[in-house]
Amino acid sequence: MLIKGESSVKSRKPEKDWAAQLQQWAAPFLTALAHPAQRRWAPVYLTGLLGPGERKSAMALAEQVAPEDGWQVHHFVATSPWPTEQLEGVLAQKAQELVGGPGSHLIVDDTALVKQGRCSVGVAHQYCGELGKKANCQCLVSLTLARNEVPVPVALRLYLPEAWCQDPARRQKCGVPDEVAYRPKWQMALEEIDRLKGAGVRFGDVLADVGYGAAADFRHALEQRRLRYAVGILPTQKVYPAGVRLEPPRAGANGRPRKHPQPTADSVSVEQRIQAVGPTRWRQLSWRVGSRGKLQAEFLALRVRLADGPEVAQGRHLPSPKPYWLVAERRKNGEIRSYVSNLSSRATLLRLARQIKGRWACEQAHEQLKQELGLDHFEGRSWTGLHHRLLLTLIAFAFLQYRRLAGKKSDSGMGLRPSPACQLCGAN
Repeated sequence: MLIKGESSVKSRKPEKDWAAQLQQWAAPFLTALAHPAQRRWAPVYLTGLLGPGERKSAMALAEQVAPEDGWQVHHFVATSPWPTEQLEGVLAQKAQELVGGPGSHLIVDDTALVKQGRCSVGVAHQYCGELGKKANCQCLVSLTLARNEVPVPVALRLYLPEAWCQDPARRQKCGVPDEVAYRPKWQMALEEIDRLKGAGVRFGDVLADVGYGAAADFRHALEQRRLRYAVGILPTQKVYPAGVRLEPPRAGANGRPRKHPQPTADSVSVEQRIQAVGPTRWRQLSWRVGSRGKLQAEFLALRVRLADGPEVAQGRHLPSPKPYWLVAERRKNGEIRSYVSNLSSRATLLRLARQIKGRWACEQAHEQLKQELGLDHFEGRSWTGLHHRLLLTLIAFAFLQYRRLAGKKSDSGMGLRPSPACQLCGAN
């Protein structure tokens, strides 16, 4: 098949040895499985995910790779009690080898699996990014390691809404572990960041959209971990001028001394601060070349202090101890999005723009996970089955990126980006 966006490149036949290569590449994962039956069915399931077929549910997948053993394949994913921790550690090592290092991004996001019923674990009427509105779906917190626009997703965790956490009957029916309590998405993301760092994954910065960046606790936690970051923020977020100072508390109107120091300037919303900037401060930049040419937008960057210090009264917060970059992006349709970055004061506007737009790689990964590997085709309802399927899909994707990067080394003129699974199975 022709590679999407590479119409001038001749198609090439899939290599016959990819299944044998998978067996060799996946050996460390198989070693982490304790039972011989698990070591037998894991590569079979991965082969089904990577092969042809419109549906990648367990039974449909089994029809392609093990038609006589469909229930064995289903049991391996849905009910077999193999733990995921060791395999996740191997996946982290593989991702580090492929795209890790100081030049890579660790991208925090979420993706939704649309569902019709209410029995699948964690399903609820909640925001679905795929549809751009609230819908009945499962929401997965996602972490992706990416370098040079090559993404390798390293974590998918089911977000369990509060209603589920407070419903013992539903939890028991779906096998939700007793220790799983309600956690906001940003807290789940932090736990995964810590896990990945502990597994040896190295990256240059953390990127996230406003769903995570709006939480001051998330930003503070990244700061405490001494991580560089660029995250989306709400237009209502308050900011102070970069040069704001704190004066000692003075007596109030009633003669009583105030408890908190007083900023020398008032805070304003991000939206107000951006509107106050003259048109000459905006610059049109291109951060990369896409299949249809240069990707461009207008950007501006200002040094500010965030109003996320200690709360003084009525929701008012003191300024942050140090200045940050407030970056605004104005798209062709006039929409303005805002971000905050803790890059050094010497960072150029182009570097800030490229950092922010690096988050695109996770969207590409989510699309391929669903379109090529059937991430959203899983039909089981249990906690164990879902997380087994998520992990196996991530392993299959990492193998595709391994082959893609190996192909680039041996054939530098061949672009492999959008449809690696089709290259393997030869499907059109």
